Amino acid sequence: MSLGSIAWLSADCLDQLENLLKNNDLPIEDIGECAEIFCGIFDGARLVAAGGLEPAGNFGLLRSVVVQSEYRDQGLARAIVEFLLEQAQLQGREAVYLLTETAAGYFENLGFSRVERAQVPADIAQTRQFVALCPDSASCLVTDLTPG
Repeated sequence: MSLGSIAWLSADCLDQLENLLKNNDLPIEDIGECAEIFCGIFDGARLVAAGGLEPAGNFGLLRSVVVQSEYRDQGLARAIVEFLLEQAQLQGREAVYLLTETAAGYFENLGFSRVERAQVPADIAQTRQFVALCPDSASCLVTDLTPG
């Protein structure tokens, strides 16, 4: 196994991204219009891990961090999250939010904290993920990126 480094995905990776998300029960409805916000890790030409960072005003929304099942437990998801948080800091984002139905504990271990959906900034609350793609039962988490 010769994994590549994390790279932003190009349009020619869209089918692989959709398949990876679909096979892991993650939303794909808007992927065609926002594929450029996703990065990934490849094994050769095969996309094996991905995640996205959607800009929303002064904030970011972490999207669909996913690892192909046979590549799990190798730190790939953590690497994707750390890369995206670093990108958010470079972009001057104040905080990064996410919604999850199954991985709240995982993200808490990475420094995220639970927050009530009613308390998120309007820029985040108006994203398609919050409005339509993720169910109300999904946990909402945030990590603050402001210095100090």
